[in-house]
Amino acid sequence: MSPLVITLLIVGGIFILIAIAYINHMVENSKLEKARFKADLNDRLRRCADLSESMPGQLMTPQLKLLLCRLQLYFSERLLALDKSAASKTRVDDLRQLIAQGDSIAVRNPPQPVLNEAKAKEVRFQLENLHGQITRCTQDGILQANESKQWLSEIRHMLAQLHIEFFNNLGQQALQQSHPGQARLAFERGVQYLRKQADPSRYQAQLRQLENQLARANAMVLETVQPVADENSELTQGLKELEGDDWKKKNIYD
Repeated sequence: MSPLVITLLIVGGIFILIAIAYINHMVENSKLEKARFKADLNDRLRRCADLSESMPGQLMTPQLKLLLCRLQLYFSERLLALDKSAASKTRVDDLRQLIAQGDSIAVRNPPQPVLNEAKAKEVRFQLENLHGQITRCTQDGILQANESKQWLSEIRHMLAQLHIEFFNNLGQQALQQSHPGQARLAFERGVQYLRKQADPSRYQAQLRQLENQLARANAMVLETVQPVADENSELTQGLKELEGDDWKKKNIYD
């Protein structure tokens, strides 16, 4: 065998090894990318499902339930293309049936009173999660820009509803516990929040209600302070009379 043939065989062998390594690298990258894509779909599907099930009933509407079902269907169909399991197919069929109900879709989310700061933060986190999902779906072309704009506006309204309920409940609890000062602070914060809204006219009824509650709390605070003021007045008068007696005594002894 000539040196040229040997050289060609060596070069060819090296080329084949490089090609095999490159192909293996491409296959591994493809598997990794597929796994990442599948994990991302599962995560977004889980987030939408959690929002659909755990959103407080006072904020959930049939339209929002439908939106979340539509997003779940989109992610489920993409997962079905990667995973032909019976569970994936059943989930897709169930979601399609729910979406077919339109605005008649059942909303079974129970109301969750927002009675403390921890609950308010929990619901706010849910709204932020919903905002993030809608924004990303718009970037990915899953939702149209005009529909996304409407939903982002609705989320701001839901956030306002959350604050109204939170401040009102805090104030009512403080009144029940005979803490009118704390109640006044809660109602005052609610009034200030609504007055800062971009569309305050939308919340005129709630604003009047909070203003009435604030006036009531103010009156209770004044009633609490008045006896203290009266006592101070009596004490001041007594001291004046005592000072007067001392002056009279001084004149007598002088």
